[in-house]
Amino acid sequence: MNAVTPAPSRSFDFEDWLKAAQAARRIDLSHPMQKGMPIHPAHPPFHITLNNRHGDVLRSCGHSSSNELMVTSTHSSTHIDALCHVSEHGALYGKYDAGREQQGTGLFKVLGAETIAPIFRRGVLLDVARALGVDALDPAHEITVAELEAAEAASGTRVGEGDVVLVRTGWAAYWPDSPKYLGLDSAGAPGPGVEGGRWLAARKPFSVGSDTSAFEVMNHHNITLEVHMILIAQNGIHIIENLTLDELGAAGQGSFAFVAQPLRITGATGSPVRPLALL
Repeated sequence: MNAVTPAPSRSFDFEDWLKAAQAARRIDLSHPMQKGMPIHPAHPPFHITLNNRHGDVLRSCGHSSSNELMVTSTHSSTHIDALCHVSEHGALYGKYDAGREQQGTGLFKVLGAETIAPIFRRGVLLDVARALGVDALDPAHEITVAELEAAEAASGTRVGEGDVVLVRTGWAAYWPDSPKYLGLDSAGAPGPGVEGGRWLAARKPFSVGSDTSAFEVMNHHNITLEVHMILIAQNGIHIIENLTLDELGAAGQGSFAFVAQPLRITGATGSPVRPLALL
């Protein structure tokens, strides 16, 4: 009879994991949701206001409360794109017919934000700005395959299947200045071009993300959003936009634990997230 080694107890596994998580340095990779924040022109504006104020209703015991009304796109501030967000010639990822799946009074019947499981994966930072020796990339700078490879080499790790790959351009510093951040007062915003998108897709990550509003290069003279189509519609790779990556870049660590919780918004094309890097 073969001896069987007992499996570790659940409590031991949990305590080990909890100690490691508590000892990790936690870096918040999200921007706040607030009035006046940059919103990509393709998405509706963000609005929030107090709906009830303290004193509007005062109960006999002294209790009063306040709450707010928020009107927002699921693509406001730091967010993740669901796979129903982009189609190619009318087809979603998996060859679902986009027109049919969006019919009716609800949202999408397939590939909505509620299908994105909680994310706890290895993250890899491709710090392109640092690899090129600049604080921030130029407007409408197209990140090439060579630049992605240089950033990967500098990270000390290699992008693998199932990773969350974050591309740092340095543009998070412009977040307080909406026109500059969105590239509206210049030629556009930086990001990977088509060849860079194909290079990323070939590595089969779970998701990619960046510190810009549209991930891919936004050159106002030729906006196609083809990289979105390559990643989402062709390969089923989620995109996370409007990350803040400067603190993570300064940490100088190429790989880390990436944690994020998309909201379970049934049929939605995206969801706000608050991602963390655990180092």
